[in-house]
Amino acid sequence: MAQLIFINLPVTDLDRSVRFYEATGARRNPQFSDGTAACMVVSDTIHVMLLTHEKFRQFTTRRIVDATTEAQVLLCLSQERREEVDAMVARATAAGGHADPTPTQDYGFMYGRSYGDPDGHIWEVMWMDLTAAQNAAAS
Repeated sequence: MAQLIFINLPVTDLDRSVRFYEATGARRNPQFSDGTAACMVVSDTIHVMLLTHEKFRQFTTRRIVDATTEAQVLLCLSQERREEVDAMVARATAAGGHADPTPTQDYGFMYGRSYGDPDGHIWEVMWMDLTAAQNAAAS
């Protein structure tokens, strides 16, 4: 069985966050969702758990930071084609996200952009031509 990842994010408005993640292509798994949490399926192996602050505090005693002003993690999703990077950022922006909170990276063989979700969590989106990257590294 493939190893799964569950990314737990504190959110200030659960319904708004669910709508945002659905607009970017994730689907809500009702089996692991309730009024305090929503499991958003990004792929067969990637799940984002959106947790109200009250629910998030059940898992840690640490302070929840304001992701619009502080950074704790940068999350990165790969895409199969370069065009899909721009399309993903466009969907996120149209759904109320913030485009490009980190600099765009374009190295020819690798291309990346980013967006911030409504709570400020930064998602990087990248595409890489692995063969071209290996050839560049070998030069």
